[in-house]
Amino acid sequence: MSDLNVGLTPWEFADLSAENLVKQAQFAEKQGYDSIWLPENHFGANAIPDPLTLLAAIAGGTNKIRLGTTSYLLTLRNPLQAAEQVAVLDQLSKGRLILGVGRGYAPDMLKAYHVPPAQKRRIFSWALEIMKDAWSGEPVTLDDNEENAVVVYPQPFQKPWPPLWVAAFGPKALAQAGKLGLPYLCSPMESLQTLRGNFEVHRAEVVAAGLDLPEVVPLMRSVFVSEDQTLLKKVKHEVESKTENARLKTDEGVEDWVIIGEPNYVRDRLHQYQEELGMNYLVATRVRVSGIESKIMEESILLLADICLLYTSDA
Repeated sequence: MSDLNVGLTPWEFADLSAENLVKQAQFAEKQGYDSIWLPENHFGANAIPDPLTLLAAIAGGTNKIRLGTTSYLLTLRNPLQAAEQVAVLDQLSKGRLILGVGRGYAPDMLKAYHVPPAQKRRIFSWALEIMKDAWSGEPVTLDDNEENAVVVYPQPFQKPWPPLWVAAFGPKALAQAGKLGLPYLCSPMESLQTLRGNFEVHRAEVVAAGLDLPEVVPLMRSVFVSEDQTLLKKVKHEVESKTENARLKTDEGVEDWVIIGEPNYVRDRLHQYQEELGMNYLVATRVRVSGIESKIMEESILLLADICLLYTSDA
């Protein structure tokens, strides 16, 4: 499959130990996957409130796979400290970080951090600008008082900073991502029809801001590949019963937001996303179905690697 980079999220989230995360990342690296991605979430079972710490563990156990955050929430953090922590991880990994940033969408979570939900886009923009200035080596301050300005060290390994992608929901967030000229990282829970409109909004805002369209067009999709028709039927049925968080319209079904099928079907669907949306970077997330053995998930990952021409001779 031409011009397509492919990353993965871990497929075992029940065990977030360094040992288990590194094991999964090493498996993905061996198959030739470009990156491994972690979300940020709070106040739930298996929460990942600090993805950079977990990615640092992965960095120490891998050699070349890139390390990504699907949504590092700038609204919850002191931007000076966030700039330092991001730079430390980029240095630690020798420039393997891709920083997907976001605002957070759950009002209860934002309120717990004393972030007014109506102000999240303003705070996000303020924090990101401070972080970019800090990474550029400029004196920065949180209160516009030059007497309090500091220069942040270390600087990121990548210059001027790691690649920035913006996770976005809704027209206001899409517009903000477009005005920044940064790649838009979509939710895996939205349908292809919805994504068509989202990418149109994003691209229109980039053009209106007088900026170049981003070269990277990432897409998050839940993917499961198998040659076992009975297993595929079971997985589809399980996914269909858990669509409460999917952002589907009344006439849309499971095929509109997940990719579940045998290799030829998956290959065709990925071609469709490339042709219709310009996707050139797939972040393949796990299907949220309980009870699938790790071995079966790894078989899916091997098949996806083969589909995307990533499978290496020593795998």
